[in-house]
Amino acid sequence: MSQRPLIAPRPAPPRARRRWSWHHPGTRALVWQLLAVLAVLWGLAWLVHNTQANMAARGIQSGWDFLRQTAGFDIGEQAIPFAATDSYARAFAVGLLNTLRVSVLAIVLCTLLGALLGVGRLSSNLPLRLLCRAYVELFRNVPLLVQLLLWYLLLVEYLPDPTEAWHWGEFILWSKAGLSLPFPMQTAQGWHWSLPRLEGFAIEGGAALSPEFLALLLGLTLYTAAFVAEVVRAGISAVPQGQIEAALSIGLGRWQTLRHVSGPLALRVIVPPLTNQYLNLTKNSSLAVAVGYPDVVSIANTSLNQTGRALECIALIMLVYLALSLCTALLMGYLNRRAALRER
Repeated sequence: MSQRPLIAPRPAPPRARRRWSWHHPGTRALVWQLLAVLAVLWGLAWLVHNTQANMAARGIQSGWDFLRQTAGFDIGEQAIPFAATDSYARAFAVGLLNTLRVSVLAIVLCTLLGALLGVGRLSSNLPLRLLCRAYVELFRNVPLLVQLLLWYLLLVEYLPDPTEAWHWGEFILWSKAGLSLPFPMQTAQGWHWSLPRLEGFAIEGGAALSPEFLALLLGLTLYTAAFVAEVVRAGISAVPQGQIEAALSIGLGRWQTLRHVSGPLALRVIVPPLTNQYLNLTKNSSLAVAVGYPDVVSIANTSLNQTGRALECIALIMLVYLALSLCTALLMGYLNRRAALRER
């Protein structure tokens, strides 16, 4: 008489599904994703075709051929040489470089000023702490457009004429024409300094920062610095108090503690919201049209009025700011990863 085994036999393992079989969940997910992408592309193609058909039916010109045409207008501030006989494409390049110039410089200045204000908000000195708080509450609660108009009015109305320019030192002149500074130039004899000087009723030589550029730079810097200050203050406050007490207990001063302990630890908290402020600053530079600074939006508006290519000009503006925002996000993401590695 046979005896039944005490342990039941182990069931056979299920047959492995093929990777590219429809029954495999990864395959189904990939197929649905491809179908979704195709549906989006088809929708975009339909929108573009429908828009072009409607514009053609109404006699509205479209296309990108206008970029090769002669612009026919001058640009007051040029990072690269530009004449009215150049193309619209070069005009957009000048506008892009003007946008980059003011945005990058404003990012650097607002970071420095915002860091000082954020640290000042945590100072044990009561007057300094109240002063920093008053700055933050004032500049972040007044609309940026109002600040830009205010700075522009002060620069063009209340500064002296070029013939009576204020002198900072011997070769720095400040007047309604802007800020004139020494600038290195290369000639046939080599490099030398081009110095600003008064000739007749105008200032010649050197490098001149126009009132439009200065108004936009001041507005973007002072406005964004208020938000950066709050980001820095929140990041430092997020550092555990035990870390600061441990640094003080081994003899480090407050500034040494901030530099070697609380600052590096706060950087991980500061960088992500700081990225948002940089992105906002770059996009807020589009308000330059309010003070007459020839950025990419101003160039696009002039091109639109002359050519009637509204869709193309607006698309160029969107593409420029999208590209600038993505580049800023990538750089700040790299900085964020470096900060996280240092913390470990």
